[in-house]
Amino acid sequence: MEPVLIVLVVLVVVAFIALIKTIQVIPQASAAIVERFGRYTRTLNAGLNIVVPFIDTVRNRIDLREQVVPFPPQPVITQDNLVVNIDTVIYYQVTDPRAATYEVASYIQAIEQLTVTTLRNIIGSMDLESTLTSREVINAGLRGVLDEATGKWGIRVNRVELKAIEPPTSIQDSMEKQMRADRDKRAAILTAEGSRQAAILRAEGEKQADVLRAEGEAQAAVLRADGEAAAIRTVFEAIHDGDADQKLLAYQYLQTLPELAKGDSNKLWIIPSEVGDALKGLGGAFTGLTGGNGAAPAAAAPTTTQVPLDNPGRPSVTPPAGPRPVDTEKGAARPRVEPTREYPKIDPE
Repeated sequence: MEPVLIVLVVLVVVAFIALIKTIQVIPQASAAIVERFGRYTRTLNAGLNIVVPFIDTVRNRIDLREQVVPFPPQPVITQDNLVVNIDTVIYYQVTDPRAATYEVASYIQAIEQLTVTTLRNIIGSMDLESTLTSREVINAGLRGVLDEATGKWGIRVNRVELKAIEPPTSIQDSMEKQMRADRDKRAAILTAEGSRQAAILRAEGEKQADVLRAEGEAQAAVLRADGEAAAIRTVFEAIHDGDADQKLLAYQYLQTLPELAKGDSNKLWIIPSEVGDALKGLGGAFTGLTGGNGAAPAAAAPTTTQVPLDNPGRPSVTPPAGPRPVDTEKGAARPRVEPTREYPKIDPE
């Protein structure tokens, strides 16, 4: 009884193992290679798959999703004999699981070595400046070579990116100095342009201000002249409308005489000959108002007396002697005001 029980247990265990080996569940976006007696038979796709136990063997499972593989920095020599370290990143996807399994032993290592050799070929034909500024060109060249070489391996290279390009330390210092000098140059140029524009705008503003100021002064002068003309015209019309006599005019004339003596630079005061006529008119007016019988002042010959204040040696004319007019009201003698005569200036030479 015991041997039979042992056999049954063994059969159950074998059946269970066979069932496990018969049913193969493949996840989504994966594939499996089936070999029968060491020979490729078929590729298992995602889902539930049945294989012959102990005859069919599932060799490996391959992920069909896009993979990202970063490669370590690789030293590359440029055309101008400078060593730069370049980090690359490969984006690839397995399109044929059978070819990826049987056409190449390790497609990851093969892609890495192919990337390094292709990168050295491309960078070797470019100088440092072109290497630093031509990432798109390098990426396109790498992708074209890798895609062509890995097509027979069942691999599709979607993208190749240069993660970092590190030139030597001395070159980095020189590049930083050059960039700093370029920035200082651009800053100086921008500052000069700003100063130039500011000076131009300031000059235009001052010009417009001067023009507006001149126009304002001109308009003010015109308005002032119009006002003075209107005032003179009003006074003239008022005098003529009021029919002013000679006595009023003489009084107004005498009121303007003190204005002639104002000013610190007046060293010589010239008395016009019309002053005598004005005084005669005023004397007659006062006599008529007081009703006096005094005789009118004798008219003297019109002469001009020049009284120098700073040069006593210059010739002067003494007013002619004659009786002084006497105010009959008060009995006091008034000073005689004689018309003066203006002499021409004597040239010292």
